[in-house]
Amino acid sequence: MRSVLATFLLCVTAVTAQRPATPDEIRQRDYTVLPTGVGLPEGSGTAAKGRDVFKSKCAVCHNEKAEGKQGQYPALVGGVGSLATPRPVKTVTSYWPYATTLFDYIRRAMPYDQPRTLSNDEVYSVAAFLLSLDGIVKENDELNAKTLPQVRMPNRDGFIPDPRPDVKAKR
Repeated sequence: MRSVLATFLLCVTAVTAQRPATPDEIRQRDYTVLPTGVGLPEGSGTAAKGRDVFKSKCAVCHNEKAEGKQGQYPALVGGVGSLATPRPVKTVTSYWPYATTLFDYIRRAMPYDQPRTLSNDEVYSVAAFLLSLDGIVKENDELNAKTLPQVRMPNRDGFIPDPRPDVKAKR
């Protein structure tokens, strides 16, 4: 398992050496998953499978129903429909515009104390579990590289596109 620090050091080494990254350094880097699903790996999962993964690897910080631990770890679900109210609740399911962002974040950064240790199937399953808690997907809906980008998040249209002509959208 390569740590985030090791990946960072590989990149810094290439930059400070003022040379292009080697093919091996490039292969070791993760690439961002785009809203369209470009960059999603093979694998699949359901909320039913994700419940057990979440319980064993995520609940220690976020509690079994992803409500978080106040003052320590954020709630991941809830708050859907609250963003336009005087007390908005920003969670993964209420605020993030794309389900692919959820997959990308879990894969890169979770579990907090052991990032990048979940398999692709586990990441798809945990994402499905979280999305199911707010009714965005059903318990037995399969998420994979084809279906995940099709998930419509509640705040999908809550962001304003950048109108600058020099900024091109990457879709």
